Amino acid sequence: MAAGISSALALAGLAAVLVIFVPGTASSTGGPQLPPIQTAQSGAGTSLWQTWTAPADLPTEGQITTVHIPATESGFSARDAEVYLPPAALTPHPPALPFVLMMMGQPGDPDAGPISEVLTAFAATHHGLAPIVVVADQLGDPSVDSLCLDTARYGNVETYIERDVVDWASGHLNILPDREQWTVAGFSNGGQCAISLAARFPAVWGNVISASGTAFAGVESESDVLADVFDGDQDAYDASKPEEVMASTPYPDTAAVFTVGADDGFIEPGQRDLSEKARDAGMKTTMYEVPNEGHTVEALTQGLTVAFDTLAPRLGFESR
Repeated sequence: MAAGISSALALAGLAAVLVIFVPGTASSTGGPQLPPIQTAQSGAGTSLWQTWTAPADLPTEGQITTVHIPATESGFSARDAEVYLPPAALTPHPPALPFVLMMMGQPGDPDAGPISEVLTAFAATHHGLAPIVVVADQLGDPSVDSLCLDTARYGNVETYIERDVVDWASGHLNILPDREQWTVAGFSNGGQCAISLAARFPAVWGNVISASGTAFAGVESESDVLADVFDGDQDAYDASKPEEVMASTPYPDTAAVFTVGADDGFIEPGQRDLSEKARDAGMKTTMYEVPNEGHTVEALTQGLTVAFDTLAPRLGFESR
């Protein structure tokens, strides 16, 4: 079965995460309204968990809200995104929190369900603290692999994620400003997007999570992508691949977590190879195989659990 195409994943609607700066405009299209941005920030040089005191009436669950993010710069026809707010973000005086931009698999939807499950459990052991997440749509048409690039064939996907989504998040969400607290994450197709964007934009992303990510854009239909998108230019296609980007870019302060189902024979070799290439390029890498799982929802949620536990101290959360 091709990566990211199973019916179980389609039902789950798996996606990925990102962040950048510049205010934008957008409207909520369903669910509760997002709370206003507060001025509270974590103290300089002090971990977030050391400056936060949870109120007595702290919510036990987070909140998922559907939002429309205008494609102001890109013109890309994206579906609505989902935003996850952890319990601490729902309090009257919320702290600014780390930001995650998550992207799911193909086919699939921008579904915050899997990551919200992981982060609600995380928040339960961290006094309500967890990252704020935008699960964005990098596909437009779920039947099409957009490659997470700006192309004439599929539209300006990279610009949508790196400009439109990031600008909207910075203007509408109470997120911390430092790249060390910004994570781009994704599952399957979204995992490829995540590591590709982290490789190309290290000044933006301090952390990356690739959960069962494919090795490069179009890995399942390489010859068609070469012909249809790159007009047969193999050098141009190769230059878009994260392995090639990392080979010529230093990463002195990027943390990367790669996860994969131990039984995922199609994805595992590429994930392990990319984790080694990322390490060689200077990234601080973690490679984790989820026991007894293939390309499944459980591989995603268990991988994300390990990833956020690994990144917790860097994001300002107490290590458990």
